[in-house]
Amino acid sequence: MSPSRASGRLLGLLGLVLAAALVISLFSGRIQIHWQEMVSFGLHLLKGQDLPADLVHKELVFLWIRLPRCLMALLVGSALAVSGAVYQALFRNPLVSPDILGVSAGCTFGAALGLILASNVFGLVQVLSFFFGITAVCLSLGLARVISIKPVIVLVLAGIVVMSFFNALLMVVKYFSDPYDELPGIIFWVMGSLSRVSWEHVATMAPFTLAGLIVFIVLGFRLNILSLGDIQAKSLGMNPGLFRFILITASSFMVAVSVACCGQIAWIGLVIPHMARSLAGPEHQKMIPVTALLGAIFLLLADSAARSISSAEIPVGIITALTGAPIFGYFLYKNRNTGWI
Repeated sequence: MSPSRASGRLLGLLGLVLAAALVISLFSGRIQIHWQEMVSFGLHLLKGQDLPADLVHKELVFLWIRLPRCLMALLVGSALAVSGAVYQALFRNPLVSPDILGVSAGCTFGAALGLILASNVFGLVQVLSFFFGITAVCLSLGLARVISIKPVIVLVLAGIVVMSFFNALLMVVKYFSDPYDELPGIIFWVMGSLSRVSWEHVATMAPFTLAGLIVFIVLGFRLNILSLGDIQAKSLGMNPGLFRFILITASSFMVAVSVACCGQIAWIGLVIPHMARSLAGPEHQKMIPVTALLGAIFLLLADSAARSISSAEIPVGIITALTGAPIFGYFLYKNRNTGWI
């Protein structure tokens, strides 16, 4: 079988799994909605008739809570997974994740600050989260540019410095927050959750995810060259600094918007690229679409489990950590002789 045909079959298979995961997620939760009721919704809408009183609340749950939540899980899972794959290629390090430039730490601090200042002001938490996430990236890039001895290594170290700085600021905010009112909200945000997602969040997230995916697929070949190192890239006529800036900016925007809308959801950006690399190989033209599909499937199933395991919803970050850690351990063992570890 030719490589292009095998890649097409893999994408088709993952597309079917994604459709199945979406159906499972749509029908998961404490309020049971059966497919017969969905058919009834559709028939009443087509005929322009009002729904029976016992079905109205289920229609509201499905259309205004569950459907936007599932679409958001699909978008955020894809964005975090693809961003992780891009970071790992740019820094030539399989242990790199979207946290590396301080994006997640900056976003989390901004969200905590918003919860402290005015938790009842709509959108302030998301705005501050996004603002401080982008600020963290700018600080990392600026610090690396000032030092600028070995660009890749210095950028990683600058990211660690900025991440530690914003984590320290987060601890300050936690220390001064109300332990009975504000602190639980901050902790819930840090663990990540899709419970507050609305159609407005989906409309905000979708353009960033789609634009980022297009950029990464179009620049997939150049990402392959950048993963070989700056010397090889320059010998082939590329400007590695320019393309690294474009790819880091696109990745950071995707991560910042994800964290601003749903909090910090760990492990997806670290684990899913390894899984995609095992299935599709290291070429990013083939790997990026597979990574996006796997990330969407993973977060959809994790979110379904988060709201179905117990009567009280579990933050989805706990589910991704509990499942992501053993999966990552397996891929570390599996890829031990492949040159990545």
